Amino acid sequence: VQLQASGGGLVQAGGSLTLSCAASGSAFVGSVMGWFRQAPGKEREFVARIRLSIGSTSYADSVKGRFTISRDNAKNTVLLQLNSLIPEDTAVYYCAASTLFSAAPGNYNYWGQGTQVTVSS
Repeated sequence: VQLQASGGGLVQAGGSLTLSCAASGSAFVGSVMGWFRQAPGKEREFVARIRLSIGSTSYADSVKGRFTISRDNAKNTVLLQLNSLIPEDTAVYYCAASTLFSAAPGNYNYWGQGTQVTVSS
């Protein structure tokens, strides 16, 4: 079971990025995929999650209206579209798989390696 996150980079405030999480093995049948982020000196925090079967989603208040999570079940891939980026979005972004529709990192069993997003002002 492996999750591979990609798509991070350096972008100016107001810009956009698309993060991708490719799943191999049985991770994609875990029913829920989530994105989390961790800034230096801070705890890992929930960003967005999606229920793979029906596509229902949930977002952290800090990203609602700016980020969009989606999935392509045929490709075992989950995307996170980041729009209207602000410097406070700077962090390492992780994708993770769970059997629970949860915002708690502890409920996610499998994690990708993380991809750095840096937003300059």
